[in-house]
Amino acid sequence: MGGRDLDARLLQYGARIIRLVEVLPRTMTCRCIGDQLLRSGMAVSANYEEAQGAESRTDFAHKLQIALKELRESNCWLRLLAEAGKMPPDRLADIIDESKQLRAILSKAVVTTKAKMK
Repeated sequence: MGGRDLDARLLQYGARIIRLVEVLPRTMTCRCIGDQLLRSGMAVSANYEEAQGAESRTDFAHKLQIALKELRESNCWLRLLAEAGKMPPDRLADIIDESKQLRAILSKAVVTTKAKMK
């Protein structure tokens, strides 16, 4: 997968997170989870973008790791929403799957970048 394809997928992921948070039930719990999900879900693409302008391979790896960390966090919030029954499971299944796929891609990118640094 090319960098531009991944960039587009991460941007689309963030947009999907935004749309999902906007339709969450208006409860105190969902507002709290939604806030956390919104922050982490939108941060993935932003940190990936920052990695593209990294000053060194070490900086690149670090920024990719931050993007990966944010992706893991957003995946946790998505799974929590599903587990708590706050959204229908079929509404969350596709975005959780995309989150897992993106996590695998970023994990591999971090491993590859670190291997090239040695």
